[in-house]
Amino acid sequence: MSAENSNDSRELDVSERERNILRMLVDHYINDGQPVGSRTLSKLPGVGISAASVRNVMGDLEEMGLLKSPHTSAGRVPTSAAYRIFVDSMLEYRELEHGAIAKIKSALDPSLSDQQLIKVASNYLSGMTEMAGMITVPKREQVAVKQIEFLPMSEQRVLAILIHGNDEIDNRVIKMDRDYSKAELEEFARFLNQEYLGRPLSEVRSELQNELHKVRDDMSQRMKLMIELAGEVLHEGKQEANDDLLVAGETNLMAHKDLSDVSMLRELFEAFQQKRDIYHLLEQCISAEGVQIFIGKEAGFDVLQDCSLITSSYEVDGSIVGVMGVVGPKRMAYDKVIPIVDITSKLLSAALNSKK
Repeated sequence: MSAENSNDSRELDVSERERNILRMLVDHYINDGQPVGSRTLSKLPGVGISAASVRNVMGDLEEMGLLKSPHTSAGRVPTSAAYRIFVDSMLEYRELEHGAIAKIKSALDPSLSDQQLIKVASNYLSGMTEMAGMITVPKREQVAVKQIEFLPMSEQRVLAILIHGNDEIDNRVIKMDRDYSKAELEEFARFLNQEYLGRPLSEVRSELQNELHKVRDDMSQRMKLMIELAGEVLHEGKQEANDDLLVAGETNLMAHKDLSDVSMLRELFEAFQQKRDIYHLLEQCISAEGVQIFIGKEAGFDVLQDCSLITSSYEVDGSIVGVMGVVGPKRMAYDKVIPIVDITSKLLSAALNSKK
């Protein structure tokens, strides 16, 4: 499993002793949730130095911007920069139990439609991490055409039925320049199904447009009508972010003490509801392989400044078609959450590809 971050880790001259204290402090804070004092750290196995020495090291780490003191507490908590160093070079991943993997694999049943599989994956991400799970849905133009049908309607209209490879169905009413019989439309559909099925929608659309412009003069009137009608059916419609992104388990975030600020939660929930900014953020990860980790402001999205976002892409036929991830507090069990995101993306890819 590979894990990458959106920004390079900060280049800091951290000694081995400082790294050891920092690792123990971050690990203790993630597990306990309370500011960590020098006396507490000095009693942990493997520290090997006095509380006074630990306090001096913590002071140096604070000067580097890796620790901060909340309110009047004598203890310290890690900053985003500390979490970054911890995740990049100190983290030991926890292997997911075989039972948990088998449960996800069973739920991602290839007999389900692509839409159902994606929804199941999002729900499992949120349920297993107790955070907000999200996943982008493949764009329609990336999905293969499975079947095209036409039905005549009154007033020179045609009902076009487009079935995608993920079993999603588009119904479109098209205004024509004359009425068409059922036999004519069946002939058009038969031609298109023979020539173009199983190919991505964007590829079919592009080829139809090229054919129409290239051989317009040599083409029979009947063939022109077929291709023009197909062009209307396959016209690229606007796909909203609300259709492209599934979010599950947003209310899980209310249970995390680090995200208890009401105004911050309100902004976060509004972002989940609107989806657009979150969607564009995930889309930026679509060209990246492996797990991506954004801590605080690294995401470039103000509402996530107190959160971490962990994402991984999923594939169909060797091409990345979407991104899944979880949003939670910066104080999260990265050693557990990262493998969950990584394995779920791999199992979703396997389920989608086994349908081919």
